[in-house]
Amino acid sequence: MTRADTWKKRPCVLRYWSYKDELRDLLNKQNINIDKEIYVEFYLKMPKSWSNKKKDKFQGTTHEQRPDIDNLMKGLMDALFKEDSHVHTIYAKKIWDIEPGIVFISKENLNEYLT
Repeated sequence: MTRADTWKKRPCVLRYWSYKDELRDLLNKQNINIDKEIYVEFYLKMPKSWSNKKKDKFQGTTHEQRPDIDNLMKGLMDALFKEDSHVHTIYAKKIWDIEPGIVFISKENLNEYLT
């Protein structure tokens, strides 16, 4: 993003601002409080061009290409916090799925997701 994005309103920036607002609203509605530790899984949508056979093969497997996990986390943390220096622990995972999504995991349930 650039300074001009505050007035220029490029479509990619509008989508990002919408994502940030939607994410905050969902967390508030579900009473999810993200503080110093973040445990999250990103579900990335498989391309429409893939065959059903290929989609079945990759469903639920790790996503090992772009976007990079650090960029996903940066966008997530920028959406959640004005200042994120207080975050000291992050668990993040990228997974192929039919539908995109983000799942926040409680620290108590983390062991279930590590397998």
